Amino acid sequence: MTESEAYFIANLVSGIGPVRAKRLKERFGTLDRALVARETDLRSVEGIGPELAKTLASWESSTDAAKERKWAEELGLTVLTQADAAYPPSLREIWDPPLVLYIKGKIPETWPRGVAVVGSRETSHYGLETAKKLSYQIGYAGVPVISGLARGIDTSAHLGALAAKGITWAVLGCGLDQMYPPENDALAAKIVESGGCLISELSLGTSPDKRTFPMRNRIVSGLSFGVLVIEAGRQSGALITARQALEQGRQVFAVPGRIDNPLAQGCHQLIKDGAKLVEGVEDILTELEFLLPKESVSTPRPLPENLTGDEEKIYAAIELDETPIDSITQRTGLPSGMVSSTLLRLEMKKLVRQLPGKVFVRTS
Repeated sequence: MTESEAYFIANLVSGIGPVRAKRLKERFGTLDRALVARETDLRSVEGIGPELAKTLASWESSTDAAKERKWAEELGLTVLTQADAAYPPSLREIWDPPLVLYIKGKIPETWPRGVAVVGSRETSHYGLETAKKLSYQIGYAGVPVISGLARGIDTSAHLGALAAKGITWAVLGCGLDQMYPPENDALAAKIVESGGCLISELSLGTSPDKRTFPMRNRIVSGLSFGVLVIEAGRQSGALITARQALEQGRQVFAVPGRIDNPLAQGCHQLIKDGAKLVEGVEDILTELEFLLPKESVSTPRPLPENLTGDEEKIYAAIELDETPIDSITQRTGLPSGMVSSTLLRLEMKKLVRQLPGKVFVRTS
């Protein structure tokens, strides 16, 4: 048994995680020796009680490593363990590095550190657009965008990086034989097709639950230089990622929001606690010491195709946040009647949406 095989097997044994595996390795020298140790010797390891020692000593009857390997191969997955040279160096630095990574897609040669972009699942239009814009600029700068493929901010982050033809990695809180949320199946496929990858430490067949998401979050932050939080309430899971990032020695960034928006309260607290306030992508890239020309990361958002001249003017006048019709009229200099009729056409094309109070937002 190789050390890599030992890590793979240990990851399949219920109750053995990164911390206990580390203690086993310290006690026996290598994990493969731990897997052939006597039950009485296993009990001498801190955190290994009688039941777990019994389970570990009889792992051959409780796990089927060959079946798991075959299943991973059938799904086109690559399996990396801590014993493999291709394992991400940044994850080796954290306190509890995953024993195993199941990966679908392209494995980077050097695993460059990226920027993790996280936030609330239930978010505002402004939050979604801000995540997409900043992730576009980060990806355009050649920096990987890392997130968790969840609804809301995560989804927008991946979409922004893909729109820039950048690289994005998605860390899942379930086995890679599953997809959560299910509606992101096409997005996951696009990430892989575009040169990114899907990552999970969880064995195949593992469903997502409240335990797996915090586990996933430490990998999201561990792969990064820093974590950018966009719209997070005080109880948001994104704040768990931010705390894990600080424990791992990563930088934390936060985008401020309106003072009356509950989804901004978590970000505001992070800023009070010392997170770097982000008004533009330069705040992130400067901190990460990327010497890029300012114009290379401030590319304007491309307009939809097949718009008339007036439609282009009016669409461009709508900000990322909700924009009143009076502001649109003032910015374009067009007659109010023309603005109203053009906005109606844009609504019919499903490019904008009207909110109460004659306020408009982009939908694409």
